[in-house]
Parts: sequence; C-alpha cells; structure tokens
Amino acid sequence: MREAHDQEVARDEKARRAGRRFTDGVTAVIADLRAIDGAVYAAVAATPTPTLDPRLRRLSAAADHSKISFGIAAALALVPGRPRRAAALGVGAVAMASATANLLGKRLVRRSRPDREAARVVIDRHVPMPTSASFPSGHTASAVAFAAAVGYVLPPAALPLTALACAVGYSRVHTGVHYPGDVLAGGVLGATTATTVLTLALSRRDTLRFRR
Repeated sequence: MREAHDQEVARDEKARRAGRRFTDGVTAVIADLRAIDGAVYAAVAATPTPTLDPRLRRLSAAADHSKISFGIAAALALVPGRPRRAAALGVGAVAMASATANLLGKRLVRRSRPDREAARVVIDRHVPMPTSASFPSGHTASAVAFAAAVGYVLPPAALPLTALACAVGYSRVHTGVHYPGDVLAGGVLGATTATTVLTLALSRRDTLRFRR
C-alpha cells in the first residue's frame, strides 16, 4: 500500500511539473509575441511617410462606424438580384463582427491602447484615440467581414474590397490607435463572422427550398 501511495504521489507531482512547464511555456510565448507586436508598432511609428500620413488618417476616420462599408452596401442595394443580396449579407456580417469585437472580445481581453505619445507617432497621423479596449480591432473585423461576405456573392468585388479592408486595418496601426496584433485578430474575427453569416444564410435558403 505504501509503495502504491508513493507511486501515485510521484505521478501527481510529475503531472504538476508538466503543467507548470506548459503554463510557463505559454506565458513565455505570449511575452515574445507581445514584444514582436510592440516592435512592429514602434517601427511603423518611426518610419517617415509624409505622403501617406494624411491619406491613411482620412481612411481610418472614414471607416469609423463602418461608414465606408455601409456606403458601398447602399450603392449595391440599388441593384436588384445578387448585388442587393450581397449588400444584405455584408451588412449582416458587419453587425455580427462589430458586436462580437466590441461586446465580447474587448471586454474579455481588455488590452490597453498603445502609448502613441511614447512611440512618437507624428501628429499628422493622429485620429481620436478610442476609449475602448485595443484588442481586437473592430474597424478591421467589420471591414474584413464585409469584404468576405460581399465577395462571396459578388466574386469580382472580392479583391478590391479585401484590399480596402487591409488598408483600413493597416491605417489603424499607422495612426497609432492599434497594435498589429489587434488588427490581425480583427481580421480573423471578421473572416469567421462572415463565414458564420454566409453559412446561416445558405442554410436558411436550403430550408426554404426544401419546404417549397
């Protein structure tokens, strides 16, 4: 009995050590990723781009509240058929991405915004610093979700809308209000929510066909 007890204690201790090593490893990886994230942010801030600065500032501001996406959706909605359906799915994807980013992601992670002054981001790039948490980027999530949903229904629009979404995401780093990691996470979230919206829409369409 004593030997069996000692073996069980040894197994438990071995499991605890393995758990601590795993936790320490994950913590170290996260720390390294944060360091890379901060270094890329600082590199962008330190790179002079006087021609791009005002343009990216205006793009970032125009993307507030998904104004660009909603404007494109409004234009598409004027055309019956696939464009109108693309507009509806795009707006639905934006709504889901925005809600997920702001009501779930930001509240769970609560990452602080970058210190734009410490990084010496030039004034010509500045847009108002949001008061919400930094992770993930809601602008990027919404722009990517819109591009993915509309691009699925209207393939010719996929490339320009994806390029626009990437530009919006980069503009948030360029203007100093997000780390690159926030933007990457926003892109993944946007693609995921667009896939969810499209899956639900296709499922509903198939259900209606079956009932008919």
